[in-house]
Amino acid sequence: MKKVAILIPEHSTIHVVAISRFMFETVNQFLINSGREKLFDVKLVGQQKQMQIIDGPFVVSPDLLINEVDDTDLIIIPPMAGNMQEGISANRSTIDWIITQHQKGSEVASLCVGAFLLASTGLVNGKKCSTHWGFNDEFRTMFPEVILQDGKIVTDEDGIYSSGGANSCWNLLLYLIEKYVDRETAILTSKYFAIDIDRTSQSSFAMFKGQKEHKDDAIRKIQVYIESNIEEKFTVEDLAEKVALGRRSFERRFKLATNNSVLEYIQRVKIEAAKRSIESSRKNINEVMFDVGYTDTKAFRTTFKKITGLSPVEYKNKYNKIATD
Repeated sequence: MKKVAILIPEHSTIHVVAISRFMFETVNQFLINSGREKLFDVKLVGQQKQMQIIDGPFVVSPDLLINEVDDTDLIIIPPMAGNMQEGISANRSTIDWIITQHQKGSEVASLCVGAFLLASTGLVNGKKCSTHWGFNDEFRTMFPEVILQDGKIVTDEDGIYSSGGANSCWNLLLYLIEKYVDRETAILTSKYFAIDIDRTSQSSFAMFKGQKEHKDDAIRKIQVYIESNIEEKFTVEDLAEKVALGRRSFERRFKLATNNSVLEYIQRVKIEAAKRSIESSRKNINEVMFDVGYTDTKAFRTTFKKITGLSPVEYKNKYNKIATD
């Protein structure tokens, strides 16, 4: 029997707590129906007997308090809502509990922005971790020692797991079902819950907003310039000259401020503009390509797929309702 402790942190959201328990209990029923014994002993665990959930008038009563858990095989950390720093502060005793259980041999899995609570334990320092794409900049600022995996749906390193944003939690739960049970049961579960198994990237959902939460005014000026002139072709030398910096100094400062090289930033800005155009206009792919300053079809297609995980045509078919009307 595998002991699974689904944590109910302060500031947690009810739907992920609920679906996590439901999936493990459903798998238990699948096993029973196939003549096997159930595998998972699932418990909701919290700091107090009544946990107020942040996203509505809901109260959850844990099966156990954290100080009543002697050991567990797996801890599930659901996402928190609201201010991440406040959420971490409200869960200090939970953080200590996670560390203690991991030291006893427990594996740990964070779902979506539950990664902030996971990272606060220090267990992923120097290790890979995934979280919701919309929180990447904040996560990197708060936890620079963690190797954040942009776009990854599931990250697994040394018995510590994490998932990408929102519904990506289903994919990590499926991943754990396959690991603890078998592939056949994971496939059955994916069909039952109508989940696309083996989805590996959240890149097609990500919206690039530009990393401007830094104090380098010269670099911010160039970021605004790039975003305001997406139809232009930029060279690093020209951009450096606009702020009176040498190329090497400019590139170093740009990377430090934005966590992207100059070329990566230009590509991401242009592709984000292309995505918006593809989603909302009747322009063909070549027109969109020229609008964002590309003239080489192969280069545009290659860069687009590298960033989004889809070709421009695939992206259009997926997101452009106008094109199919």
